Amino acid sequence: MNAARARRAHCYGPAGKRGNAAARHAAKSRTSESGSAATSGAASWLQRARALPGPGILSRYVAFSLMRGWAAVLLGAMAVFALLAYIQELEHAARLYHAGSAARFILLTLPQQIATLAPVIVLLGSILALAGLNRSNELTVMCAAGLPLGKLLQAVAVPTLALMACLWLAMEYIAAPLHLDAETQRWNLRHNHDIRIPDGGVWSRQGKRYIHLAEMHAGGVPGDINVFEFDDDGRLLLALHAQTAEIRPERKWLLKDVQRKARAGEQLTNRQLDSLEIDNLWAAAEVPSLPLSSHTMTLSVLYRYSQFLESNGQPNRRYLDAFWQKLAMPFTAAAMVLLAVPVSVGPGSLRERRFGLSLAGGALLGIFFYLSAQIVFALGQLLAAPPMAVALSPAVVVGAAAMLWLRRVRW
Repeated sequence: MNAARARRAHCYGPAGKRGNAAARHAAKSRTSESGSAATSGAASWLQRARALPGPGILSRYVAFSLMRGWAAVLLGAMAVFALLAYIQELEHAARLYHAGSAARFILLTLPQQIATLAPVIVLLGSILALAGLNRSNELTVMCAAGLPLGKLLQAVAVPTLALMACLWLAMEYIAAPLHLDAETQRWNLRHNHDIRIPDGGVWSRQGKRYIHLAEMHAGGVPGDINVFEFDDDGRLLLALHAQTAEIRPERKWLLKDVQRKARAGEQLTNRQLDSLEIDNLWAAAEVPSLPLSSHTMTLSVLYRYSQFLESNGQPNRRYLDAFWQKLAMPFTAAAMVLLAVPVSVGPGSLRERRFGLSLAGGALLGIFFYLSAQIVFALGQLLAAPPMAVALSPAVVVGAAAMLWLRRVRW
């Protein structure tokens, strides 16, 4: 018994208590050293983050990332839409022309289709770029380095302004002229001649004078032109028929090989003229697009032609709507880029959900925007709302939503 007590005293006695205390002290020391190591590691990581390049270099890096995202989505959209349009064109082509001509038509009309969908493409490309930066913690490092959210928005704004300028230039000098060329070539292939005004020709009115253009030959040469003038009682005063015409500056036309019929009292006179000049007709830039849709008209031609129709008392709402929608489209694209910032870098944007989910949300936003914009444009025409207000409304709504969302971003 005494031997057992002696062994227990040896294990749990004062000496044993001192051993346990020493072990606890050693464990506490190790914990303190571990915490100090973690703190020093975090401090060194923060120092490395603050030692990153300056805001100018970071801004350029963000800008180039955005442009890479836009290019990636643009190439994907071009491939998809070109394939779908090519299949559809082959179905319509039948035996009228070969596959090479159909491919050429698709390539020429593709810029116009891409320009129409530019806001959606820009939204997806911006989300792809910014969400990728957030996924790899690059935006986190920029934030830790002291880059404010305002600087990030400035970095996004620079390529966006360049994109807006490129869109306007493309719509004026690239997309519409190529589309016009494509439509002209397809018409010639389908009908085996160069007369390009279907459905009875095109009419214009100036006061009591009515002009009918029945044919449009290669090179934009008008043909089979009729001019009718009436008095206040609705009786015919003058009738002109010309085989062709030469379009001159300031909306003047020189009619050639003219047959002139005029009423003098109760008699009708008939004369044959070599040429006759009349004014206030279609301009040379407007004539090739008359038998085609407004997609073949540039911004400047749309504006001038709508003003010409308005001055002659003719309906011009369709062309005025097309002008304002094209003019406002770059603003809508810029609003989409702004919306992509809170979507990509918002609270818990990628740490709590997958990267693909963010892209899927952007795609849904793009589809919803496109359908909503078409509804707004149709309602604007039905309600006779101001064309400028209708065209700018999508950009204003998207921009306002982006600004409200940005206020909740934790940066």
